[in-house]
Amino acid sequence: MLRRRAQIGRVADLGQRIGYLVLAVAVVAFAIGLLTSFRIWGPVVGIALALCTVTLAPAIVLGYGVRAAERDERGG
Repeated sequence: MLRRRAQIGRVADLGQRIGYLVLAVAVVAFAIGLLTSFRIWGPVVGIALALCTVTLAPAIVLGYGVRAAERDERGG
């Protein structure tokens, strides 16, 4: 059980790192689009936000679940 929880925790951490990285890409692409043209950078922003949603939301939920299970196990 502890091994499985640690594995899920690692997956959640990786998902959060990837999700926040893709979110940063979306923000940078949006800023570049403001300065140049959204014709090129608009799809980049859209795809990056979609990838962010797909990776970050489940990773955050899994991370909260792992932390809650650890807290419950400690009795807090």
